[in-house]
Amino acid sequence: MFTNFTVHSHGNMVQFIVEGTYHLVVAVLKIMLNQLSFAAKDDIFCLFEGVLDNLGRLSQQYGLSKGANEVVLVIEAYKTLRDRAPYPASFMLSQLTGSYAFVLFDKATNSLLVASDPEGKVPLFWGITADGSVAFSDDINMLKGSCGKSLAPFPQGCFYSNALGGLKSYENPKNKVTAVPANEEEICGATFKVEGSTVLTAPPLH
Repeated sequence: MFTNFTVHSHGNMVQFIVEGTYHLVVAVLKIMLNQLSFAAKDDIFCLFEGVLDNLGRLSQQYGLSKGANEVVLVIEAYKTLRDRAPYPASFMLSQLTGSYAFVLFDKATNSLLVASDPEGKVPLFWGITADGSVAFSDDINMLKGSCGKSLAPFPQGCFYSNALGGLKSYENPKNKVTAVPANEEEICGATFKVEGSTVLTAPPLH
């Protein structure tokens, strides 16, 4: 269970911290080309980087004004679908088209959702720090010192949801996703296997 949530701004970066009973989740996203946005509504907090190609159509679908940006849309879509069924996170993600990565925290349900577009057009990296925290960033250099060999590109075609049990596949959200390191020298977690499906390979680290 998450017990505290904070957002910090450091120059050209925004740090998003969720403290929990067991672990800490840290997301650090750099502001690049003015494509990173932060918004909060009804205890839903979201950091979004990138561009949605179907922003106009989805804004109309969810009853938003023409001036609504991507981060506002993601919050509204998540909230609408959550309150209706609730629908799984993968349903909302299947509606998004474009180049993006985002971190969303729902304080009301203690839910964390992290996703990038299925083709990984916006770089996103993750790893485990020495104290057991999960860290996400769009800048690999921000995590190299703290995550060590656990540092890896976030796998294409996947999203992370603590409410659904961790890393999940867009196409097969009910199937378990497990790390498949090639050997002891392989960066931990760079390749993933979806049960009953194919192996998802993240691009190599440089």
